[in-house]
Formats: sequence, structure tokens, C-alpha cells
Amino acid sequence: MELFDSLFLGLQVAVEPQNLLYCLFGVLIGTAIGVLPGIGPIPTVALLLPFTFGLEPATAFIMLAGIFYGAQYGGSTTAILVNVPGETSSVVTCIDGHQMAKKGRAGHALAIAALSSFFAGTVATIVIALLAIPLAALALKFTAVEYFSLLVLGLIAAVVLAHGSVAKALAMIVLGLILGIVGIDVSSGASRMTFGIPNLADGLDFVPVAMGLFGLGEIIANLERSPERRVVAQKVGSLMPSWADLRQAFPAMARGTAIGSFLGVLPGGGAALPPFTAYALEKKFAKDPSRFGHGAIEGVAGPEAANNAGAQTSFIPLLTLGIPSNALMALMIGALMMHGIQPGPQIMTEQPALVWGLIASMWTGNLMLLVINLPMIGIWISMLKIPYRLMFPAIVLFCCIGAYGISNSMFNVWLMLGCAAIGYFFIKVGVEPAPLLLGLVLGPQLEENFRRAMLLADGDVTVFVTSPISAVILAIVALLLIAMCSPKIARKREEALVE
Repeated sequence: MELFDSLFLGLQVAVEPQNLLYCLFGVLIGTAIGVLPGIGPIPTVALLLPFTFGLEPATAFIMLAGIFYGAQYGGSTTAILVNVPGETSSVVTCIDGHQMAKKGRAGHALAIAALSSFFAGTVATIVIALLAIPLAALALKFTAVEYFSLLVLGLIAAVVLAHGSVAKALAMIVLGLILGIVGIDVSSGASRMTFGIPNLADGLDFVPVAMGLFGLGEIIANLERSPERRVVAQKVGSLMPSWADLRQAFPAMARGTAIGSFLGVLPGGGAALPPFTAYALEKKFAKDPSRFGHGAIEGVAGPEAANNAGAQTSFIPLLTLGIPSNALMALMIGALMMHGIQPGPQIMTEQPALVWGLIASMWTGNLMLLVINLPMIGIWISMLKIPYRLMFPAIVLFCCIGAYGISNSMFNVWLMLGCAAIGYFFIKVGVEPAPLLLGLVLGPQLEENFRRAMLLADGDVTVFVTSPISAVILAIVALLLIAMCSPKIARKREEALVE
């Protein structure tokens, strides 16, 4: 009964007119940035954070989540029509989706991609709802000791999120933790690394830092990439797949949904892992694997289902434990704090309307995507013709307005622009900024819970290993570090960075 009561509460929140409007706004923006190669959901969410200040937390997160899973839909459109993945997660869709388009079946490929995503999104929403309550019950057993260990796990998960060198990722975490302590120490009142600058008394604002590192930095780097895009099908034919197509695609949808739902929860799974795994599995199950790469409909259905299911179940660690499973979830943690909500296990009990409203909105958002995406395919094709260099000045203008509007201070604008230069530098040297951002966000909480735990334990640091829950969490941290330092995994991380 508790599950149904919670879902009913969430549905009430999700169908409020304002929330439906912002959900529609989010999925439309998500689809648009998914269609346009080079503008991903991470920069978009980072850039839109300042514009959520005046919204209710539930409304803001419904919109931000809509951008994320809406981008998964949009990425498939570009992959099928242009053979350029709008998102990393749509790379696999290019293989068979584009071949279907070249054979005059672009409409069928787009329809199967949309139906697979809707099916996967519906199932993933149910999975999130089923797992939320037992994990929320676990939250009641957490004290400052367990919170500290959980925050350590969240920071080490950022190492898993980053490609390339483990040492670089750890260095980014340490740098983020250092930046997180800038400002006035709440306990002693002493200034820490403010260098006499009054604007730093309250610490570095998360929003301009995120906008610079993830938003402008990525967009500047995209200016160097080739703008050429050739659309295979200027006009899309019938969007109604045959019953034979649906019968052939449905088993692939089901398997892709199962794979995506599982892999989306794991830290560091990444956007590409679920669809690649689903594609490989479909080739294993196929009676004639030689069809793949030549327009096999299962090669579109399976990866697209895995893609969308993984995007939605990646919210499970965030909503239940406050741990990010990907870089965008790290941004979401900062957004929670920006709205005065402490991420962590307590969020399920303290903010039920937010959590369950977000869960319910995922289903309404996926329904909106199914209804609006296919009829608007002509608009998405037209958007592919917009030169990227024409969009850049408008993006920078909106960024500056958003950064200034946070506290009506030019300091935030200069901070954002400085972080943009640093973010561009990180991209050029192959360092991911997600661990730094997570260190900046979680650092103050880590310090606060460590101090509180030491007060409760009279300075006895062994309390972190004598508490059963804390000991298990720290054991997982140790296993993750050992695994990340193994030569085989380190080599794969370096290869992923090169690719």
C-alpha cells in the first residue's frame, strides 16, 4: 500500500499544470539538443541551472530530468538520418538505423526507436518506484558516521566516472575538495583561502563553476569540430511500423530494457555501455547475425531501449543515496543543494513530493516524447541545417545573463568565464571535470559529517570501521580503488580516453 500511496502522491505532483508545462519544456529542449550534435545534456543542464532559481524544487527537477532523457530520444534522430550520433549513447543506433534510412525505411527506424524508448522508460519508472521504498528504509539507520563513509563512496565513484588516469581523477577530487573549503569556516568563523576578496566569503558558487566547466568549456571545444552534416532523408515516409516489424523488435526491446535498467544504476557505466551491451546481445540471439550492420530492426530497438532505461535508472543512486552514477547526476547533486536540499538517504523521507513527483513525471515525460517527437520530425530535420557557429554567440549571451542573475554580481560572470577557459584546457589535456565538481559540492558535507562523527565518538577514528554499515561502505570504496588501479582496467580507461 505504501508504494501505491507514494505513486499517487507523485502522480498528483507530476500532473500539476505548471509541472506538466515544464516537463514538456524539458523534453522539447532535450530532444533539440539531442538532435544537434555537439550540444549534449550535460552542458545544457549546466547552462540552465540559473534559470531554475525561481521554480519550486520539484518543478525544476522535472524539467532537468526531462532534458536528460529527452536527449536520448533526439540523439537517435540524428543517428538514423545523418549517421552522426547526437549523443554518445546513440553511437550504436547509427549502425543499423542509418542503413534502414538509406533503404527508404527512415520512418520505420524512427518509430521503432521512439516506441522502444517509451517502453523502456515505462519499465524503468516502475523499477525506480519498486527500489525506492526499501532503500529509503535503509536511510533511517544512517548517522554522521555512515554519511561520511557514503560521501567518500560518492567521491570515489567520481573516479569511476572519469576516463583516463586514476591519478588525474583523484587529483581532480582533491582540487574540488580544496575549492569546496573556500570561504568562512562555520565552526570557527575563520576565513579560508578568500585572499581578502569579499565575494569569496560564502565560497565558490556551484552554478557559475558548473556552467563554465561543463557548459561553455564543452561548447568552445565543439567549435573546432567539423560542422558538415548530410541528411539522408529530407522527407520521412510512413512512421507506422508493420506488425511484423513490431513482433521482430519487441524481444529486443525487452532485453535492452533489462540490460539498461541494470547497467544504469552502476557508477561509471557510462552512456555508451548499455546500448553497446544490448547490441552485442542481440547479435548473439539472432538466427542470422549477418543481418546486423545492414538494417536489422533489432539493432535499433535493443540499443534504444537500453539507452533510455539506463538514463532513467541512473537516478536511483541519486534519489536514494545521494551518489552520482554519471556526470550529469553529479550536476544534479549540485542542483539539489542549490535549492536548499541536502542530497543523501534522508531525501526520500524529507522530500517525498520531490522524489515521487520526479519518478511519476518520467512516465508522463516519456508519453509526451512519444506523442510529439514523431509528428515534429520535419522540424528536427530543419534544425540539423543550423550552423553551430551561429548558435554560439546566443549561448554565451544567455550564460552571462544567467550567471549575473544568480546574485546580481559580475564576479560570477568572470568566475564562469574563467572556469570555461579551465574546462576547455581540461578537454584538451584529456582530464574530466566531473570529479572536481563533485569534490566542490560534497566537500563541505564531508567535512561537516567528519567533525560531527568525531564529536560523537570522542575523537575515535575507528568508529568508521566498527559501525557495520560504514564498514561495508568503506570496504566497497577499497574494492573500487583496487579495481581501478589494476593494469587491465587502467589500460581500458586510457583506450576509452583516446577514442
